Amino acid sequence: MSDEDDLEDFEPDQDDFEKEEDEKETEEGEDYRKEGEEFPEEWLPTPLTEDMMKEGLSLLCKTGSGLAHAYVKLEVKERDLTDIYLLRSYIHLRYVDVSENHLTDLSPLNYLTHLLWLKADGNRLRSAQLNELPYLQIASFAYNQITDTEGISHPRLETLNLKGNRIHMVTGLDPQKLISLHTVELRGNQLESTVGINLPKLKNLYLAQNLLKKVEGLEDLSNLTTLHLRDNQIDTLSGFSREMKSLQYLNLRGNMVANLGELAKLRDLPKLRALVLLDNPCTEETNYRQEALVQMPYLERLDKEFYEEEERAEADEIRQSLKEDKEKEQEQEPEPKRDLELEQSLI
Repeated sequence: MSDEDDLEDFEPDQDDFEKEEDEKETEEGEDYRKEGEEFPEEWLPTPLTEDMMKEGLSLLCKTGSGLAHAYVKLEVKERDLTDIYLLRSYIHLRYVDVSENHLTDLSPLNYLTHLLWLKADGNRLRSAQLNELPYLQIASFAYNQITDTEGISHPRLETLNLKGNRIHMVTGLDPQKLISLHTVELRGNQLESTVGINLPKLKNLYLAQNLLKKVEGLEDLSNLTTLHLRDNQIDTLSGFSREMKSLQYLNLRGNMVANLGELAKLRDLPKLRALVLLDNPCTEETNYRQEALVQMPYLERLDKEFYEEEERAEADEIRQSLKEDKEKEQEQEPEPKRDLELEQSLI
């Protein structure tokens, strides 16, 4: 369950889109889990064959020389494949979908140096590691048995999907190599920490349905616009930094934030426009909606509703009143008592 979105313009019809995404994610995840439960531990070897290739190949394009043509797209989903060794010979492939098979090894893909797009969801992979593929832009390894993020170093990779795996900690994502990566999908894993996601070019980060208790190690994500943390165990909003100056959308639905005072820790996010806090204990407070706007004057939407002008005016008054009270307190503070005996001893 998640309400993934980019929310660039925060359009009013976004709620319908979020609802559709919730339903889609639930159905998709349940389908893969059902299939996984039915899978036996051992499989009869089912290698990719030339006949399967003929059925799955499409999109005839010119090769690098421009003098010859080759099919560059392959789809071989749901074929019970355990072996794709044959792909080593199809070096002109650019788009490959081997989803919903029984693959444990993708190493034949190392020979496809023209690969742009890869989808290997719903297999039995324990690693997403491949040799550096110079043109790979989109890679999806959702719903496998992957336990780490090592061995991913494709320089043009823009979108990485590792949803629904068994990853406890993010390691090996080198910002010097992953210079184009802007979207990382890690929902439905077993992450206990956000440390290791040090990718300054990152714009969209999806971490819902993990075991997170706080946000940490994301201070350098100055280009991050969307952060999705739904259905974790977060009870504190420490860890958000003013360096996260591009963050516009923050989803914390279904966490454990109980104290409204925690919202003050988000006031240093200058571009935060949409915040989701549904299903947190703090939302039961009577002044919850007002307090959020007092702490974050630039907020445009809280949960499913946009702020009205009347609410903004009221929040401005409260903010101004608090400021005046603080100034009065500072004026009324007595000057520290002078220690005359000490002064005399120093003369």
